[in-house]
Amino acid sequence: MQVRFTMQKSIPVLDEHSSEVLGTVEEPLIHPDTGKIEGFFITTGGWFSPDIFLPTSHIVRWGKYVWVRDGEALGPLRDIIRLQMLFDEGRHVLGQPIVTEEGRMLGVCRDVQFHTQFFLVQWLFPRRFLWWGTPIPMNAVTIITQQSIVVRKYTEEKSLSVTKEVVLPASQIEPA
Repeated sequence: MQVRFTMQKSIPVLDEHSSEVLGTVEEPLIHPDTGKIEGFFITTGGWFSPDIFLPTSHIVRWGKYVWVRDGEALGPLRDIIRLQMLFDEGRHVLGQPIVTEEGRMLGVCRDVQFHTQFFLVQWLFPRRFLWWGTPIPMNAVTIITQQSIVVRKYTEEKSLSVTKEVVLPASQIEPA
């Protein structure tokens, strides 16, 4: 299933065995080089509650709720050294300006569309002031830096293939 993140924000995270509510989904951690969502920050409620991290490898299914294999999988991001280093790099996807290779500003990435089984980002949704821009496919991204997301020029070519029927006269048709 393909979903936009803003439509899935704040959905409950439940333990598969006990059906206990563990928190709500807040922000994804997206790998800037592969476009894979490595996990989600989960808030447990309250003003001063710490955000905990849920790796996507512990998600059993995604639907009306996010079901996790075990509530013990949730924890602080600093416990996963590889992902902590990725987070500290500062090459985040959401909130980054999107610019073309020529330097034209397309907007700020405010939403992404991803696949809930593979957790791969497929589309970026830029927003400029109050208006949404044209969605950008993830394969158009050249590089993600600390300052911006650089995309190459892409075109949505919708070419129609015209096929011609060839009708041969009966005299030219060979018997089978």
